[in-house]
Order: sequence, then structure tokens, then C-alpha cells
Amino acid sequence: MENLKSLIREVPDFPKPGILFYDITTLLKHPHGLRTTIDRLTELIGPEAHRIDTVVGMEARGFIFAPALAYRLGAGFVPIRKPRKLPAETVSIEYDLEYGTDTLEIHKDAIGPGHRVLIADDLLATGGTAKAVVDLVERLGGEVVACAFVVELTFLGGREKLAGHRVASLLSYDS
Repeated sequence: MENLKSLIREVPDFPKPGILFYDITTLLKHPHGLRTTIDRLTELIGPEAHRIDTVVGMEARGFIFAPALAYRLGAGFVPIRKPRKLPAETVSIEYDLEYGTDTLEIHKDAIGPGHRVLIADDLLATGGTAKAVVDLVERLGGEVVACAFVVELTFLGGREKLAGHRVASLLSYDS
């Protein structure tokens, strides 16, 4: 995994002073890095992989990993978007951010009762976005089988917000 970490660019003071940003665009442009990331995430999901009906990805970087995982797992893909981006009837959730709130939406008919869902995104930080997506999926009757992330910032404690759900992260940073 250190090989994959070496493909992630660290950008100091972005988006504000004191923040170290882990830029995955350098991983994405590397063919072996991208392929290895999808392969390893699929392996991390493990035996639950055959139980997944739908992979959900949130705007915007979740749209990179979720469809690739859905393809590998033989599952469907459902996008979760910012407000007013989806054309049919939606269900929305408002959730807290570090400095304010945000809203996400999903088509009302995207997940049905008993659908087994994998939530996939690039990053698990404080866990607010991932928890909101779990809540949306469960509100529609779906069962969250697992949450998969490329990078986890363990020092921000996001995994705790997903207590009771299986969390798989490929790379972790402790500070």
C-alpha cells in the first residue's frame, strides 16, 4: 500500500492554512495505481461482495470509484448528488459540516426495500457525508452492507459515525 500512498500528492495549506490535503488526482492518472486501487477495494469488501445489488457514490469523487466498483461486482450504480441535479423525484438529507450544513439527494426510486448497498467514496474524514448517505439509503429501505473508502484520515474519527456498519479503507493517515 505504500506504493499507492506514494502516488498521492500532499498539498499543504489547502483549502486553508494548516490543512494538509491528500490529492488523489495523481493516483488516478497512474494506470497501475488506478487499477490497483479498484482491485484492492474489491478485495477489501471480501465475502460480502456477492451480496451487493447497488453501489452508491456521492458527488463528486465518489463518481470515480463507485461505478468502477459496481462494474467489478456486477452491481448497479446510483449517484447521490447536490440539490436540484437529479431530474426525477428525490429524497434529501441535510447534514452538518465543520462550518455549516450541506444537503444531498437521491432519486426516490433508486434504492428499494432489501437492496444490499455498498457506499463508496474517495475519503473518510469526519464521517458526516458518509453518515448522511447511510441514513438516506436506510430511509429508502436499503441495507448498507459496507462502506468503502480509498483514504481514511483516522485522526478525524469518521469511522465512529459509521458505528454498526462495516468500514473498509485502503489507505490510512494517522495525522
